[in-house]
Formats: sequence, C-alpha cells, structure tokens
Amino acid sequence: MDSGSIHEVIKYTPSPLPARYYDADTTEPISCGLLTLEELLTWQRSKANPFNIAVVPLAPREPHLASCPRRTLVSHDMMGGYLDDRFVQGTTAEAPYAFYHWQYIDIFNYFTHNMVTIPPAVWTNAAHKHGVVVLGTFITEWNDGAAACEAFLKEEESYRGVADKLVQISHCYGFDGWLINIENTLSEVAVKNTPLFLRYLTDQMHERVAGSLVLWYDSVVENGQLKWQNELNQSNRMFFDACDGFFTNYNWTEQNLEWMRDYSGAQGRQADIYVGVDVFARGDVVGGMFETNKALDIIRKHNFSAAIFAPGWVYEAHYNKEDFRQNQDKFWALLSDYLYIHLPALSLPFISSFCQGFGKAVHWRGQQEERRNWFNLTAQEIQPLYYHMELEGQGWLRSRGCPEDAWNGGCSLLLEGLIPATHTSPVCAKIFSLHVPLTPKTLISLVYKSSPGITVSLELKMADTSLCMHPDIPDTKFTSVSPVVLQKDHQLLSHFPYLCGDLNPNGWTVRCSELELSGCTLRDVCVNIQQSEAPQQSEAPQDTPFSCRVGEVMFLDVASLALPSEPVQGLCIYDVVWLRGTGLSPESTSPALHLNATLRWDYPTNLIRHFKVYWRRLRGPDPRIPSGQLVLLGRAFSNLYRVTELGVPEPPGLLELVVEPVCRRGLPVPESCWGRRSLSYSEN
Repeated sequence: MDSGSIHEVIKYTPSPLPARYYDADTTEPISCGLLTLEELLTWQRSKANPFNIAVVPLAPREPHLASCPRRTLVSHDMMGGYLDDRFVQGTTAEAPYAFYHWQYIDIFNYFTHNMVTIPPAVWTNAAHKHGVVVLGTFITEWNDGAAACEAFLKEEESYRGVADKLVQISHCYGFDGWLINIENTLSEVAVKNTPLFLRYLTDQMHERVAGSLVLWYDSVVENGQLKWQNELNQSNRMFFDACDGFFTNYNWTEQNLEWMRDYSGAQGRQADIYVGVDVFARGDVVGGMFETNKALDIIRKHNFSAAIFAPGWVYEAHYNKEDFRQNQDKFWALLSDYLYIHLPALSLPFISSFCQGFGKAVHWRGQQEERRNWFNLTAQEIQPLYYHMELEGQGWLRSRGCPEDAWNGGCSLLLEGLIPATHTSPVCAKIFSLHVPLTPKTLISLVYKSSPGITVSLELKMADTSLCMHPDIPDTKFTSVSPVVLQKDHQLLSHFPYLCGDLNPNGWTVRCSELELSGCTLRDVCVNIQQSEAPQQSEAPQDTPFSCRVGEVMFLDVASLALPSEPVQGLCIYDVVWLRGTGLSPESTSPALHLNATLRWDYPTNLIRHFKVYWRRLRGPDPRIPSGQLVLLGRAFSNLYRVTELGVPEPPGLLELVVEPVCRRGLPVPESCWGRRSLSYSEN
C-alpha cells in the first residue's frame, strides 16, 4: 500500500543513534550487554534496543521441559561473545559458527563476562523456533564484582532493584531467564541476602515470563567463600532451594554424582541439577572434546541433567573452519545416545527448507538472489534430523546440511549413501519427527534433486490425534501413508501454479500431493529412496551409490490457500543519517552519497517467513533518466529494518522503499498489498 512521501533535507551531522546499539561507521544495528551495575540500574525499557527484541515466541515441543527427567543445557561461550552474532540483521561472514542440533537440547545459555549478558536476538529467535528456552547471564567477578555485590545485596530494596531490572530486560527482549554466577567472595550480609535475591528474582520471572527459569552456578558457598563444590551439598543447597536449578562446576568425579544421587536435598529435583561438562576439557575433568560422551554416560547413569559448556570448541579449537559442519555433526552424533530427540509441536503450515542460518549465497525458489557469504541465525528454519547409519549388507545412509546448492536460504539437506545389492526395499531416510495435527485437506510439496538411477518419494507416519494428546500412552500406533503425486491437470495445481505449476524449476523436481485425512497427526516425515529399475535376471545385482538433495518440504492447509492476503500498513521512515562514503557518485566527482534509515511497518509476523526490502530510484537530478527497477536490499524477519550504506543519486532526488511479505502459506502476496513509501531529498 502506498503510504505517501516524506522529504529530507540532507545534513552531514554525526549519527545521533546510541553507539552501543548501532555500529558507529555504518549505523548497522547490533546486540550488546551491560558492563556495570550502574548501567543495569539505569536501564529503561523506553531506551531499549528495538532491533534486539526477539520476534519468535517459544514454540511448544514434546517432551515439554517440565516433563523431561534428564535435561540438556548448552552454555555458549565463545571468544568473549557478541561476534558475528551481534549483527541483528545478519552480516557477511566467510565461515561463521552456528548451532543447529536444537532437537537434542532443552536450554540455551548465552555466556560472556559482561556483568549482564543479553542474548543476541538471532540466538533467541533460532532457539525459540525449536522450542528451546534461552537464558542470559548475570555474572560478578574479581574485586569489581565483589564491590557490586556488596552494593546490591546490602538490603532488600537494593537486591529487589537489581532483580526487577533483570526481569524487565528479559521480558523486553523476549528471552526466558537467567544464569546467576557470583564468582567472588561475599560478606556475611551479602551472602545472607543472596537466597532472598534469588527467590524474589525467580518468583518475579515466573510471574512475568511464562516458562522462565533462573539457575544458580556452583561458586559461592553459605559462608560467602568462593569455593567451587562440583556438586550440590549442604554448603550450597540454600541457593538451589531458592531458584529453578543448579549448574555444577566441571571438576566433578563419579563419586560426587553418587553422593548427590543419595543426598536428601536433591530428592525429587534431580532434573534440576545440571552437571557441568567443559568441552575444552580444562583442568581435571571427565571427558571433553570428542570424548564428551564419556561425561554424559556417567551423568545419565545417575539420572542428572547435563550442562554442556562451550560446545563451540568444534569451531574455535580447529584451524580449518570449513570443517566446522563435519566436526559439529560428529560431536553431537557421539552424544546422541544420551539425549532426547524433542518433537516440534506445531500447527499448519509446516515448512522447512533446512536453512541453517548461513551460507555461500542467498537462494529463493532455486535461484541465487545474492552471491555472498552470509550469516543470520534468525533465518534458520526448523532443522531436520542429522545422522549417519549403517544398512544391512554394508550399505549406509547419511544426512547433512550442504551449502553448495539450496532451494531457499543458504543450504539444503543432502541425503547420501549406498544401497546394497541385497537391499530390495526402499531406504527410508527419516528427516523429521514432529507433532503436527493435519487438516481435512492438506497440500504437501517436496522439492529435491537426485542422482540418476533412483526414485524418490515421501512416506509419512501418522497417529490418531486423540491418542497423540496423551504422550504417556506408550502404544500409540503409527500408520504409514505414501502420498500420491498430483498430475499436471489436477485442480489444485491449476489453481495454485506458483506452488506446483513448474515441476522442474532450475533443475529441481517439485512434487505435490493432497492428503484427505480426518483426525490425524503427522509424526514422522521420511524420504524413501530406491533403485529406479530392478536388474535383469541375467544381471548380477550391484550396490547403488546415491545422493538426494532435499530443498524443501511443505505441508499446507488447503482451505488457507483461498484466504485473502494481508496488506502491509503504516510503513514509516525515521532515524535518517546521511553519509558521504567511499567511491565516487556517478553524477559528480564527490564521494558517493549514502542513505541510512530505519523502516517500520505493521504486519502479522506469524504469517510470514520473512520480508523482502527493496529500493528504486524514482527521479534524480537528470530528468532524462527513467525510474529504476526494484533492487533487493535484504530480508527482514520482523516489522523493522535498518537500511545501511545505500548509495543514492545526487540531490535533488526521489526514491522509493518497498516491503514485500513472503508468507508461510507459500503463495505470493499481490503487489497491491506491499508497503511503499517514497523519500525525496535535497540539500539546503
């Protein structure tokens, strides 16, 4: 919708935007923490970083955190934090670190040595999409930390003031709680008030943020000494009793766990005790590195939860960052026997193109929109199951993310393996375990590329919805359904050609099916792969190597396809900063003119995969030059986008900024529903 025009008089003044929230050189929005107690106590919601507010709510999953008897926490500590992940809108990154084995974990903690670590929104968005709880960190250390503790733990009013700010920050930025880490000695008064601070903080978090958690790190003991115990015991139980959980130090032995198992203070709350495992294996520890599974084996044997600290070791400690995916997949495969696979419990539409939030190019429907290395975890889509399995007769099957080609985003799911000559039935590659109730009519789309000599099809495992509502029933029966591919003349394909009309775009194969089922819940999505033709009787059977690149799977409610598109409303432009940058303007010999501005609009974000933001030149100083074509600036995942370093024609000029919603139901939004705003500009 056209929202009219605004006019800007160009002024070359320093950026008025707060430097902590916007890069000083480019005005690119960034995430950051708070360094001092004063910064925390003076924090105001009205001055919060609007770009660091997570836009993805915590998704439901099975089993729910509260019903998991042995949970898994990941504490992400990497090179001081706020690296490539601090860029809220993403950045160019040659070989970034990302996490994508979300189905294995329950809690994600972003850890730095800032006093108040606020998780970057990109992490909260990715974790929440998979139903994973996100914790920030409140840490005090050394002499400065001791002084801060004496200041805020001296009395009820002061510790409540700190707790209230932590609650407000978590509520504002959309994450789910805190890890509290007091790594300095405390006075008698301060240590006496610490459990009261924890209880007040925990109660307030539970009241304001559904599903929130406050955890205590094993550090200070009841007499105020900094004395890591490597277990829960009588000297630190007072802190555990005042909050939701206890994160032990890393230098434990099996004897510590045996003692804790029988300790009265742990009874009924063993799931709330997170036994710490340092993946870097610093000090005298069990396991670590590619032997972290040894620690998990002992922890699970005694029925405790696990806190895996710094699993970014798979990236940080290895010189060749190109091996990162291989190292990460190996690390989590070694732990998989000790971890739950959690099921996303979602409603239709269910779509995933397997994007891991980074890549060598940005793809859309099999074409490259941009050819560059990029990183933005908010772009990560629901992740599939990654594994390597052996088949009978020396065959094998592996699933992994591959950035060499993609349908949407930065990578596809590559299924590869060997079908042994003796294997006559299809190889079943499970790619998702889910809990998704289906509608009476469901449209299914599968996009893939396969090697010669094999056929590819979907197999779906269904359960009765009424039984699925009771996950404690162990004998839920699954029914296998193999959807029939729709022919070109089917009514659905003719009505919605954008979804399934071109069956071989850019070398990809698109196959659509329609399911008509009542009262069914989708539980597993499998890709079946088998040899195209059986060998002739005179020929000896041969092993068949194969690869199948899956670009996207989509499950849509057919009834939703007929709904009208929502229009973008209220597109506005503000926080404009003009800069003269590198390079020469095409119209003059002066340095190029750059526009930096914030766009905001209204649109139901639950309907979209992302927004595409464009610009075009409408008029410049030379009226003989016609209006330009729309040029893609980038993708937004909320109703907010910062335009940075946009080279524009010399003044006077007129340009247009455009926002296109890309909806989850798969159909294009008509241009009449896009957001548009024109900006004219001139010098004094």
